Amino acid sequence: MTPAVEDHAFVIVGAGSAGLATAALLRQAGIESLVLEAGPEPGAAWRERYDRLHLHTPRLLSGLPGLRIPRRYGRWVGRDDLLAYFDEYTRSAGLTVRANTRVERIDADGDGWMLTANGDRIRAGAVIVATGYNGAPFIPDWPGREEFTGELVHAAAYRNPEPYRGRDVLVVGAGNSGAEIATDVAEGGAARSRLSVRTPPQIVRRATAGIPAQLIGIAIRHLPPPWVDPISKTQRRLSIPDLAAQGLPRPEHGIRTSFITTGTTPILDVGIVKAVRRGAVEVVAAVESFDGDEVVLADGSRIAPDAVIAATGYRAGLDALVGHLDVLGPRGLPVKTDGEPARPGLWFVGFTPTLGGQLREGSIAARKVAAAVAASR
Repeated sequence: MTPAVEDHAFVIVGAGSAGLATAALLRQAGIESLVLEAGPEPGAAWRERYDRLHLHTPRLLSGLPGLRIPRRYGRWVGRDDLLAYFDEYTRSAGLTVRANTRVERIDADGDGWMLTANGDRIRAGAVIVATGYNGAPFIPDWPGREEFTGELVHAAAYRNPEPYRGRDVLVVGAGNSGAEIATDVAEGGAARSRLSVRTPPQIVRRATAGIPAQLIGIAIRHLPPPWVDPISKTQRRLSIPDLAAQGLPRPEHGIRTSFITTGTTPILDVGIVKAVRRGAVEVVAAVESFDGDEVVLADGSRIAPDAVIAATGYRAGLDALVGHLDVLGPRGLPVKTDGEPARPGLWFVGFTPTLGGQLREGSIAARKVAAAVAASR
């Protein structure tokens, strides 16, 4: 029996920060939308992150359009408080969010779109995809990975250090998640915490002299490009000690070049510098392969950790959803986003990596999309 078709004028896929902001701005413009969220609550992806997670951007620069994050959550908002804010935002803005509804596929349907979600069919005049660029955990296909006799998990499965107490832990990947998890397991009683690094990361203080690093990321957009790398290199030299002896030399280039060439944002130091300096977190070479109970590193050395936590990033995970619509680039990200429709009536928002803070930049992108959608009406 063919399921009945549910009709809506606008559907937003994903109730993260960009999806909620877009829905609220559309409602202000008189356009109602249905927001479909795969998880059990608005912003559900944040619930799946580790317990100690706090925003690296200050509260005053992280609120969504129309509602500031409450002062009681402090300057650096914790994970659970952020989720409470998303819930309050949803209610305050009068948004219709349907949780536990995973959209599996979007297809063209005449001059609109047909969504398949939980086996049901939803027809929409326009669709805005806001699932974010961290939709699917990624673990490299290291040789011997499947035969590794120790524990191997992605950082997305990590919650707190308790399961790793007394164990030898290797964290792979020198991004923000990797640095925080390596610090967390060290502080939480692991027998040994090691951080595998392929390319020396950019490291900045979360705030310097009270000025949050996010403001520097925002300012970079307005500085002449040749100025950015020298300024960021000077800032690191003045604020971050030389960690070359511990295996984290200063990168050759500054923040701008690193971001342009790799798309990665700097590590915001919330403990990793101190942990590396005092030896609580040991820096080792990149992972090349696995061999039984051992991990083979790029410098030829071998180690035998009890557990490997792969903080190796995410992919957007859009292929099954829209890959057949010819709207994705070679890296699996939408070729048109944040204000320009990928196809008539199909929009993407919040898929652009940024140095200016995910929530702030997602809200800016939401304003562009909402304005463009309203204009198209």
